[in-house]
Amino acid sequence: MHQLQLEVERLGVPTEIISGPKESRGFGHELRSRLRLARAPYVITVDSDFSGPMTFLGDLWRRRDDAEVVVASRYVDGSRVNMPAARTAGSRVLNIAFRRGLSLGVNDGSSAIRLYKTSVINSLQLQATNYDILQEVLVRAHADGWRVLEIPLDYTPNPEVASKAHGALAWAYLRTFWMLWKLRNSIAAADYDYRAHDSAIPLQRFWQRRRFRYIDGLIEGQGPVLDVGCGSSHIIGVLPMGSVALDVLINKLRFARRFRVPRVRASGFALPFADGSFPCVLCSQVIEHVPMVPSMIDELCRVLTPGGRLVLGTPDYDRWEWVWIEKAYGLAAPGGYADEHISHYTRKGLLDDFARRGYTHEATRYILRGELILAFRKPAR
Repeated sequence: MHQLQLEVERLGVPTEIISGPKESRGFGHELRSRLRLARAPYVITVDSDFSGPMTFLGDLWRRRDDAEVVVASRYVDGSRVNMPAARTAGSRVLNIAFRRGLSLGVNDGSSAIRLYKTSVINSLQLQATNYDILQEVLVRAHADGWRVLEIPLDYTPNPEVASKAHGALAWAYLRTFWMLWKLRNSIAAADYDYRAHDSAIPLQRFWQRRRFRYIDGLIEGQGPVLDVGCGSSHIIGVLPMGSVALDVLINKLRFARRFRVPRVRASGFALPFADGSFPCVLCSQVIEHVPMVPSMIDELCRVLTPGGRLVLGTPDYDRWEWVWIEKAYGLAAPGGYADEHISHYTRKGLLDDFARRGYTHEATRYILRGELILAFRKPAR
C-alpha cells in the first residue's frame, strides 16, 4: 500500500485510495462493493499479487481518454512477464479459451490491473462473485458498447501471495463462461451485427455479407442517407458524407462511434428531422420488430426528399424458405430473432402499399429467397 501511495503521489493527480478486497465473500463481491464507494471519475485496480515498480499507473492514466476500460496486459507486444512456467501455461489457456470462445479480442482478460471509468463500471449489471468478474466486466462493457483497450505491462508476481487456482474458481469460470457466451452472442450485444459480418458460422457470414453488398449497391449514388435502425452494421461505414445513423438503442450507437458518422438516438416512429430531409432513407431489418400500426413506414416516407429513394429490408413471409428458416432458428436459439418478429410483411403487400402512395418500385433483392430488400422511388413534386 505504501508503494502504491508513493507512485500515485508521483503522478501528481487528485487521488483517493480505497483498500482492496479482503475476499471474505469472494473477489467479485468485494470488488463490486468497493467500486460503489468510489467518488473519483476514474478507478485503478491493482491486484495484491503484483510485485515490482508500479509504472503501469502512469501508463493507465495516460490512456484514460482512449477507452472506458483499460487493461494492463501481460500478453500484448511490449509486455514483459516473469512467472513460473506452470502458472504461465494455466493463465494462457484460460485467456485463450475466453478470448476465442467469447470473441473478446482481449489477450489478458484475467488481469486485475485496470483503469475503469467509474460511471461506466458502476452501470454494468455485474453478478460474478469471484475472479470470473474480470471476464464479466469485459463482456458486459462490450455488450453496452463501451471501449476496451489493452496496454503493455511489466509483470512479476509476488511469491508470498498464494495462487488463486482452485476447484471452486474453475467451476465459477465455467458457469460464468456459459452466461457470458449467451450474452455475447445475443442481439442485445452492441456489436452483434458488426461481428456477424465475420462470423465463424458460414451461413451467418454469408447472410450478413450478401445483405451488405445489396444495400451498398442500392444506396450508392443516391446522396446522404438516413439509416434508421442502424444497429452496429458495417453498412454504417460506407454511408456517404452527410449521412446520419439513427437507432433507439444507446449501446448500438456507442459502438458505432468507430464509423465517424453522425449518430442520433431516436425512435423510428418520431424521426427528429423535417419533411424531405434526406434524398435516401434506409431501413433494414427493423419494421418486422415493431407494430404495423402506427406505421413506421409513414415516418420513413415523410423525411424522404421528393424524388428520393427508400431502401427497405424485411423477411418475406410469403416465401416458404423464410418460414422454415425462421422455424429452424427459433428451435436453435429460443428467444432470438424469431420471437422478436412481431410484424410479418410480404413482397406483394409492400408493393401494393407503395403503389397506393404513388411510389415506383425500382429493385427487389433476395437473400436465399427469404430476406427481402426493396428499393422504391418517391414521386417528385
